[in-house]
Amino acid sequence: MSQITLRGLEPKIEREIRRIAKNTGKSLNRVVLEMINKSAEPVKTTPADSLRNLAGGWTEKEASEFNEAIKICEQIDEAMWK
Repeated sequence: MSQITLRGLEPKIEREIRRIAKNTGKSLNRVVLEMINKSAEPVKTTPADSLRNLAGGWTEKEASEFNEAIKICEQIDEAMWK
């Protein structure tokens, strides 16, 4: 197995790695390997993601505001359908 040395690790990140290792009873090496492996996993996407990335998406608040704004357009004018 090869070996890699990390230099210049942010103190905040080092503290987090050490905290996780202590809380889980794992070695520092195991914690870092798990973090690397997790970040290297392919991101699962759906066919809609390509369009969402291109066009953007709405937050729940934006969608709610839009739905509220178009409510009047969804009302049926009974007189028009006679």
